[in-house]
Amino acid sequence: MLKTNKERLVMQSVQGKIHSPLASNPYRVNRDGIAEVLPATGGITYNVQIGDSCMKWVGDHVEPGVSIKNDNTGENGALMLLSCIGNEAKVVSGEAKGAKGYVTGMHGGIDHVLIYFKEEDMEKMAIGDSILVKAHGQGLGLEDHSDVKCMNIDPSLFDKLGIKENEEGMLEVPVVTEIPAYLMGSGIGSPTAFSGDYDIMTGDEEANKEFGIDQLRFGDLVLLRDCDNTNGRQYLKGSVSVGIVVHSDCVKAGHGPGITVIMSSKVSKIKGIKTENANIAYYLGVK
Repeated sequence: MLKTNKERLVMQSVQGKIHSPLASNPYRVNRDGIAEVLPATGGITYNVQIGDSCMKWVGDHVEPGVSIKNDNTGENGALMLLSCIGNEAKVVSGEAKGAKGYVTGMHGGIDHVLIYFKEEDMEKMAIGDSILVKAHGQGLGLEDHSDVKCMNIDPSLFDKLGIKENEEGMLEVPVVTEIPAYLMGSGIGSPTAFSGDYDIMTGDEEANKEFGIDQLRFGDLVLLRDCDNTNGRQYLKGSVSVGIVVHSDCVKAGHGPGITVIMSSKVSKIKGIKTENANIAYYLGVK
């Protein structure tokens, strides 16, 4: 197991409420210029969960499970920044009070934190119920690999990934596929990768098949080639990042499955190992 600084990481509470879907404009203009009316972000998405395909849904930026937000802008910024994939989440109000789940991603733009709960718990939930997250993971570092930056992942989940150092000193990380930098779209240029996500563009069907994008699932680990996320999001030849699929495919140009990054290096220090079950649903034991 890799040596980390997890024993020195701070765990704090952050909190939000289940956020209703919004529809000030009923239409979403797709990449062919056609207006569509579709379900999208927010709310309790009962029939979409981590481990499911993120490509088949008749929707746009669909978020699996439960989507939460804080009405206070500053507090929501902390919710987005400090929450990490794999953090424990607990319902603290409403009929489902006491139910526990896991953070599965942070969706930038709409600024939602996404959470997995069991189906029977979601049936008891309502818009406006409060959910507390035990935020733990930002600042995670690898003691013997200072050239690799970690972010957005609970240290307990990180340990479960089974990342190994090979004889060449590279970190071998389980992933389902590798994505070239030229397919990364919405979110490029953001000043930090420690909050939110950015999208794989899916307008080219041949590329979707070539790189296995058409087979992606919510919660899949993917390697991003020549993508530097150590600070902001940019193209950098030789850099490598690893992220997790957090929201569904999209109809808009420049958009697609959202990726929250969990590791990044400006040099080719990370090697992807193709692994069929490289999905957080498997590592969290919920599928």
